[in-house]
Amino acid sequence: MLLQRTLKTTVRTTGVGLHTGARVELTLRPAQPDSGIVFHRSDLAQPVSIPARAENVGDTRLSSTLVADGVSISTVEHLMSALAGLGIDNLHVDVAGPELPIMDGSAGPFVFLLQSAGIIEQAARKRYLRVRTPVEIHDGDKWARFEPFAGFRLDFTIDFPHPVFGTENRHVVVDFAEHSYVKEVARARTFGFMQDVEAMRSAGLALGGSLQNAVVLDDTRVLNSEGLRYDNEFVKHKVLDAIGDLYLLGHPLIGQYTAFKPGHALNNALARALLARPEAHEVVSFEADDEVPTAFHGWAVGAA
Repeated sequence: MLLQRTLKTTVRTTGVGLHTGARVELTLRPAQPDSGIVFHRSDLAQPVSIPARAENVGDTRLSSTLVADGVSISTVEHLMSALAGLGIDNLHVDVAGPELPIMDGSAGPFVFLLQSAGIIEQAARKRYLRVRTPVEIHDGDKWARFEPFAGFRLDFTIDFPHPVFGTENRHVVVDFAEHSYVKEVARARTFGFMQDVEAMRSAGLALGGSLQNAVVLDDTRVLNSEGLRYDNEFVKHKVLDAIGDLYLLGHPLIGQYTAFKPGHALNNALARALLARPEAHEVVSFEADDEVPTAFHGWAVGAA
């Protein structure tokens, strides 16, 4: 059977918050089985703990922000995505500031950090959240849907009126029975448009953004000298974000997520809609490895 996982040892890093522009220290500590992922605002005189749960998301403007007792921790989605991609169930996340560091704009540095700390199995069965019946939501022309599926699959379409977004940059299907999170998703960076920068900064957002931590586009092209990491990096970053947002369900998801023009607000709204319908989901575990969907077999300790 697949077991729950945490880190072997504590690991630390520092970086700059994408939206606040503030330098922040991040510490990742092992946690006991069935603890889940718990964030802690460690810079406060009275530290505040916020479990990484969909119902604790209080703001979805350009990132996912956890809120409790008037305290917030924002931009949690890239770390949550890395934790989901590596199958880590239990972790304490100490954040000495209001936002996680953006690193290079992808989940890649977090994957490296977690792997450097080492990942160990724990004496408890891994639990999954399985979609039993379809759940769908709409927001104007945007929509998102969960469906039963014997694995974990995302089918995403984005739509931006920009010449860089050709057909290959608009749609992607990622099925983790066939694709590697680390190799094919984790390095996809966040992206933005020069024309939006002034408005975002006036709103107190993207104060730490740069060509070192985002793909930036002007009216016709990508401004980053190194270009794109994947041909379809833009839509793959939306997949990366969604994997992190869906891990706020509290368990790995067994099901398919299909979306048109997805974003953090849509991801969170669909997660909440699923949790609000007891008949539409169930928490399951498995006795034997061959019962576990193939999508999750890459989590074996030591797997590439």
